[in-house]
Amino acid sequence: MKTTRPLLRTLLAFALAIVACAPAMAERIRELASIQGVRPNQLIGYGLVVGLDGSGDQTTQAPFTAQSVQSMLSQLGVQLPPGITPQLRNAAAVMVTAQLPPFAQSGQLIDVTVSSLGNAKSLRGGTLLLTPLRGTDGQVYAMAQGNLVVGGAGASAAGSKVQINHLSAGRVPGGATVERVVPNRTLSADLIHIELNDTDFGTARRVADAINARALPGQGQTAVAEPLDARVIRVQLPADPASRVPFLAELENLEVRLPRPVAKVIVNARTGSVVMNQSVTLTPSAVAHGSLSVTVETTPVVSQPNPFAQGSTVVVEKADITIRQDSGSLMVLEGAASLADVVKALNSLGATAQDLIAILQALKAAGSLRAELEII
Repeated sequence: MKTTRPLLRTLLAFALAIVACAPAMAERIRELASIQGVRPNQLIGYGLVVGLDGSGDQTTQAPFTAQSVQSMLSQLGVQLPPGITPQLRNAAAVMVTAQLPPFAQSGQLIDVTVSSLGNAKSLRGGTLLLTPLRGTDGQVYAMAQGNLVVGGAGASAAGSKVQINHLSAGRVPGGATVERVVPNRTLSADLIHIELNDTDFGTARRVADAINARALPGQGQTAVAEPLDARVIRVQLPADPASRVPFLAELENLEVRLPRPVAKVIVNARTGSVVMNQSVTLTPSAVAHGSLSVTVETTPVVSQPNPFAQGSTVVVEKADITIRQDSGSLMVLEGAASLADVVKALNSLGATAQDLIAILQALKAAGSLRAELEII
């Protein structure tokens, strides 16, 4: 016994060293979570695109385009005679959308997306006129204007039409100027809350441990982080306001070693797609797989009346229905502990994507598929 115990200790230490040296999946906090309150805001506006080469809205089917042009011209001092509706081909009504990034300041340029609202054939070559962009509170936060960039092309002649990509939407890079600042008090508070992208108690605990285990700029000691639930971690900010930006920059780049994800198989019943992660395992099982095919053949049959008979020739169809079921052999699936082994075992069945969905459901019901089966 005295000679065996040192050997056992040596083997145990060697096993622990192997486990410690095993590769672990690590991600930065900025990829796992976001800081509460640091988010973009959506903006929307209605505008006009002009300068199109005859591919704009048809006035009869999109009367609001003509009304918008009349309203714009009246603001510029041009009054149309009563009862006159301009027939426009080079203008189109559009919706303009943008995202106002957090901490955006007045005068900052942001990109905008312009989408056709009427029946314009193409926005290629158009110019967006000055358009106010509003938030959910109805306030104007940016003004957009500029030339559109449309990533498509098309041509039509003699009844033929060729089109590449989409022509009814485009972008104006840096086409909006921020006019109003959204207040953000994240850096003025004493605490921040980190919100995980996925709800998981283990991940929340590991994120808090990673923050507490490393000294960050502006902290006299290690940062104080406390998980409040499976999604939110509360973190104490430095007392010095000048140290808070370096503190958050360092915090976002901290790496967190994550546990293996929950074994899950995602099945899309509409497209037949099957996706599984690396944690999926398979215990030994036996599967019988067969297919049932139904064939319907129709043959036209001409029925003619006898000579001098009162009747007419009739064409009827004769249908032959055949049902065939292939023999399903019982196949043994060996236990698989890795994703590659699971895929190899399932491929050995020779099933189609739709048949594979039914087989996975049966394996889950039988307890052989060690994974959560989610159908979308």
